[in-house]
Amino acid sequence: MDKMKIVVLVSGNGTDLQSVIDAVESGYIENSEIVLVISSKADAYALTRAAIHGIETKIFAKEDYDDIRDRMDAIYEALDMESPDLIVLAGYLSILPPALIKKYEGRIINIHPALLPKYGGKDAYGMNVHRAVIAAGEKESGATVHYVDEGIDTGKIILQEKVPVLPDDTPEKLRDRILEVEHRILPEAIRQIEKGRTE
Repeated sequence: MDKMKIVVLVSGNGTDLQSVIDAVESGYIENSEIVLVISSKADAYALTRAAIHGIETKIFAKEDYDDIRDRMDAIYEALDMESPDLIVLAGYLSILPPALIKKYEGRIINIHPALLPKYGGKDAYGMNVHRAVIAAGEKESGATVHYVDEGIDTGKIILQEKVPVLPDDTPEKLRDRILEVEHRILPEAIRQIEKGRTE
């Protein structure tokens, strides 16, 4: 069977992207290739990570487009050129339009730094999530890999792993421990999807 073609969408440092790159290169994800990394920000370090590994990159920054529809058309075009089997949102901070989600239904996954359905939704990203978890006095948090549907963080859950919230946790400390989980379960979710294609 042909390799599963993955496009990864990023906005920041790209540690989740790195975990997928490492899993592909080590053979943990054995029959997939990352064909493109798309960033919503020109200064995202994830772009450097991709370049180091010889992966093609494209930037579609909001400030480069007068009309959001032109930006989405450009993203559509980039995706269509690759015909990805899987689109991975790895710290991507833009909401995908319903038409794109519909077109790639069942082929888009996202990594979220909390135990969905708790702490999901419009403003639940990055440090906002960890601050909210600590402020609420939660005893545990974690990370979730889920399919993307037309809601925000509402798609079917693929994998979840819990992390205890410690009494002396700061949002930064909690983030760092949850990132370790993200770097495990995102490649594992892709590996499961890959296996599902061959069964």
